[in-house]
Amino acid sequence: MKSENYASMTDKELATKLSDLKAELFNLRFTHATGNLTNPLALRACKRNIAQVKTVIRERELGIAKTSPAPAETKKVTKKVRG
Repeated sequence: MKSENYASMTDKELATKLSDLKAELFNLRFTHATGNLTNPLALRACKRNIAQVKTVIRERELGIAKTSPAPAETKKVTKKVRG
């Protein structure tokens, strides 16, 4: 999944996704240890997805998220007309 998709998720969805990915990584490691893992690159992809989710969460904590503000949060700027 692209990191742009993670940025559009809510905090609760990100937490759920993170726990799902950690469970998937556990299962992949267990399968690898038993010698039944058919695609070893799945471990790398899962770790990368975990890192992307954690990065989005941390950016939001620090207030440096790369997403644009929601429409309700934008301020309306009005110009004063001289006349």
